[in-house]
Amino acid sequence: MNIGIHSETGHLKKVIVHTPGREVSLVNPEMKDELLFDDIIFEEDARMEHRDMQKVLQAAMPEDGEILEIRDLAVETMSDPDARSYFIDRLIHELPHQNLHVLENELMDFPPEKLIEFIIEGSGTSAKAFTLPPTPNLLFTRDLAAVVGNQIILSRAAKKARMREFLLMDTVVSYHPVFGDSHTKTLRIHGSQTLEGGDVIVASEKVVLIGMSERTSFTGLMAVTETLLSGGVEHIVAVDIPKKRSSMHLDTIFTFANKDECIVFSPDIEELTHNVVVLSSDGDQIITRSEPTLKGTLEELLGYPITFIRCGGEDRTNQFREQWTDGANVFALAPGVILGYERNTKTFNSLIEHGYRYMNQYEFIEEYGDKPFYPESEGKMAITFQGNELCRGRGGARCMTLPILRKN
Repeated sequence: MNIGIHSETGHLKKVIVHTPGREVSLVNPEMKDELLFDDIIFEEDARMEHRDMQKVLQAAMPEDGEILEIRDLAVETMSDPDARSYFIDRLIHELPHQNLHVLENELMDFPPEKLIEFIIEGSGTSAKAFTLPPTPNLLFTRDLAAVVGNQIILSRAAKKARMREFLLMDTVVSYHPVFGDSHTKTLRIHGSQTLEGGDVIVASEKVVLIGMSERTSFTGLMAVTETLLSGGVEHIVAVDIPKKRSSMHLDTIFTFANKDECIVFSPDIEELTHNVVVLSSDGDQIITRSEPTLKGTLEELLGYPITFIRCGGEDRTNQFREQWTDGANVFALAPGVILGYERNTKTFNSLIEHGYRYMNQYEFIEEYGDKPFYPESEGKMAITFQGNELCRGRGGARCMTLPILRKN
């Protein structure tokens, strides 16, 4: 099996990341908003923090677990002439305002590494005056796709600033051998429809949440619903969330820590009501019903109680502060084993109160870096890593990871 995600919390086996590189240093204060960054970040520290995160991922994964770099996958993919032609054709078509057609022959002749350097960093062609903005958001690989069961949804960017990244992921999935025949189970979004991976949350084999957010449209949601419902998923839970920068995706305000525990930003999850619609298949028809709360909906569909653990704890100011620094955006390494930014202390205190053992990155790596990690015998764990530079880009551990294979 090349891909398979049947829950948010199955033991992680294969994940795609992007270690930040020169592209983040090319963001200046005047262009940061256009590039969807809230601040400029210091490349060297951001890279160190990201590599520390990867060390935790590696220590928590089984021996045959793999961390894949999207840049490496892209370089390998572009060695295939068919893949390169597919990518460049799509690039020219989707970004006509960039006039990339004038560089088509040169891009076709570039060595793979140089082509990917141009796509990510925006410079390096013979036409020295011809540059593109950098793609600093490649750091957030989660948004590029979402694996649901054995199918993969290829996202379509809501913002032109990210279109190159999404086209790159499309090409990698279509041509790289790591995905095997997964391209035959690929769901694509077309035209003006938009859907990004941060809005897709796999609660179980039968239940998938999709946020209707700033970045995912209703038409994008509907574009994948019928195929998912015919492919084994029984219920799509559409969650309408505030259309604002601080909650750009559902996973910025809601993530699973365990099969029955979720980290939530209370003002946008618990305090909002009548913003949930369940879509289910009834033969040839899709039936919908409105529900008053997300918690009640999940408990009904999953068949067991769900505990909501509040990002930032009980104090409202802390809730807003820690949501802003991605306190609700944790990443599950295994059932009840999660990873998040160290700075969100109130959120981690709440996890401790709910029975999680707290460990920082150094403690976890020291204990498990040289021996197998068996999550089923370790109990619940909340692991922190430093992300004071990474969080400036507005994304946490879940945003920076695209899992493509977990143990059932």
